[in-house]
Amino acid sequence: MTTLADPVTCDVPCTHPQAVATARTALPDAPTVDAATTLLKVVADPTRFRMLSALHTGELCVCDLAAVVGISESATSHQLRLLREHRVVSSRRVGRTVYYSLLDAHVTALIESAIDHARE
Repeated sequence: MTTLADPVTCDVPCTHPQAVATARTALPDAPTVDAATTLLKVVADPTRFRMLSALHTGELCVCDLAAVVGISESATSHQLRLLREHRVVSSRRVGRTVYYSLLDAHVTALIESAIDHARE
């Protein structure tokens, strides 16, 4: 039962044409929505989010990242491959060691914002 104090629904059904038009204009196109929601799904996995949080502190090799997150190097490599494919992390090889870092400022901001919001 909806009461007058219910903040989820309007007491009087109506639309505001200008607000609707403005919001529709601001909507991203379908390919952008698909790419953005896929990115959020990739980042939403707890293991991958812990990995990204660790990489937020700086570049780490696979071995170090596995030790920080507490999973095997094989599982770490698998998750990093997925993150790289979705353009969330970048890698560089130095001899036989591969180092990973967050791809860019957008990813860094996404991780920081998610953590800040969760802590509020």
